[in-house]
Amino acid sequence: MSLTAAFDDESLRAPFAIEDVRFIGALAGRYALPDRRRTPDDKIPVYACRLCSISTRMLVTVGPVVGKEGETVSAHFNEFGILRGRITRRLASGFVTNLDLGDSEREKLGAKIDWHKKHVHAQVPDKREHRRILPRDPRSLIVLADGRKVPCFIIDVSRSGAAVSAHFWPELGMPMALGRVVGRVVRHLEVGFALQFIQPQEFEDLEYLVKPPAE
Repeated sequence: MSLTAAFDDESLRAPFAIEDVRFIGALAGRYALPDRRRTPDDKIPVYACRLCSISTRMLVTVGPVVGKEGETVSAHFNEFGILRGRITRRLASGFVTNLDLGDSEREKLGAKIDWHKKHVHAQVPDKREHRRILPRDPRSLIVLADGRKVPCFIIDVSRSGAAVSAHFWPELGMPMALGRVVGRVVRHLEVGFALQFIQPQEFEDLEYLVKPPAE
């Protein structure tokens, strides 16, 4: 099932009360699956994600690692803070989470969602030299020098590079391709790593270039 279809699915709409506040839109965040095994240095991996839909009862997110039904999720969005719950449904590249909130917490979240809906168009424009975009489909593949392919989630991308999240921790300087674009790892992030492309790309071609290469 596509994410677009998931938003229109009656089974996703049914749990929301008529008076429940809901926001549908792309917001960057991060999440962890505390029930999973830890990284080699005994830390719980944190991944980037994109929020697609949220209410005071559940949220829909996409990310590089899809949790299992019943698995615990801890997510954070600057707009809404830390949200915890359990996965109730898996999607092709994400999942639906039932939020574990008390009545007062649900009321506070509803106020935050309502405020964000009213102010979503008052965003500060990005004034960096190379403007970054959120690709419509953040799913892609990292292709390593030895031919291995690792599923990944594109946090954002510009003409000169990209921020990526994956269940993979490369060394600085490691060469790899993101979709069809070759680059090197230049920085570690809390939720992944940053790639600098070998050559700047044309802005209008970015969406196509970072897609997974055809088999």
